[in-house]
Amino acid sequence: MQPKQNIIHLPVYQPGKPIEEVKRELGLSEVIKLASNENPFGCSPKAREAIAAEAATISMYPDGGAVELTAALAEHLGVRPNQIIFGAGSDDVILMIARAYLVQGDETVMATHTFPQYKHNCEIEGAVSIEVPLKDGKHDLPAMLAKINERTKIVWVCNPNNPTGTVVTRSELNDFLKQVPPHVLVVLDEAYIEYTDSADLPDGIEVIAEYKNVITLRTFSKIYGLASLRIGYGVGHPEVIHSINQVREPFNTNRFAQAAAKAAVKDQQFIAYCREQNAKGIEYLTGEFNRLGLSYYPAYGNFIMVDVKRPAKEVFESLMRKGLIVRGGHALDFPTKIRVTVGSSEQNAKFIAALTQVLDEIAVQA
Repeated sequence: MQPKQNIIHLPVYQPGKPIEEVKRELGLSEVIKLASNENPFGCSPKAREAIAAEAATISMYPDGGAVELTAALAEHLGVRPNQIIFGAGSDDVILMIARAYLVQGDETVMATHTFPQYKHNCEIEGAVSIEVPLKDGKHDLPAMLAKINERTKIVWVCNPNNPTGTVVTRSELNDFLKQVPPHVLVVLDEAYIEYTDSADLPDGIEVIAEYKNVITLRTFSKIYGLASLRIGYGVGHPEVIHSINQVREPFNTNRFAQAAAKAAVKDQQFIAYCREQNAKGIEYLTGEFNRLGLSYYPAYGNFIMVDVKRPAKEVFESLMRKGLIVRGGHALDFPTKIRVTVGSSEQNAKFIAALTQVLDEIAVQA
């Protein structure tokens, strides 16, 4: 049996190492995971209550159209229900966008390095991925614009960008969108948007009101703390949403996810608390990096990419032996950088203590 030839070379997505695996491999009793940008404060208590209430309906299919959740989210965002589509995480919406719009030979433009599932899903559809290097950790929008031609179908902009955490500003994005041809769909991935209230950062909901060819992606996995339930969404022009909906699998989001997300979106007090704690965490971590003489990209999400000035793989493995899981830049093509999730104050302090020891140990070995 032969699979599609264009998928043979594709790598399988590698998530951060699970806590249980690290405990088992290294014989550790305590492990702190700061690798997957999860919310250290969990989810809203109201979401947990909603999950518990759904236990009685576990034998029933979910609402395929997520009607109640759509209505709640539409009210929160100030858009119409027909402008929203849900997926099993925003990565499911990425898959649907690629499936709806791309055919063999189409071109799609993206940064390198950014969220790998853009390229992964585009290549599954036989599209050609045109990658434009980041500039100082940021999307180089003028260079990306120069790569657009009559074969281009989609441009991907991750804002804040994963893994660097940098952002395209409001004015930069506006200048870019003014020049993008109307036949090109711009996907604005805002998975971490709720973590910042910076006036410099564009709001995708405002952007889609002006540009029909833009869809913004968001998720309940990050600040909402519902990562295990796998639910995210896209917001765009009704015609774009309709096209994507035509390739959506039935019942692609489950009852627990829908109920939890509906409760979570109504608890903005919890979101404000998480945003505030995250800002304090960024202030603490960047202060410590400054003390250690380490440079880092400006952080707008709930993670920081920092240059440890040593081989990233060595730092990653040494931290893991001390019970701290981070993302090693060696796996992301940043050979001396690591990406660390902003944790609770206790987790952040333990990370800095471990990092300080590791840097000293590796410096002695060098």
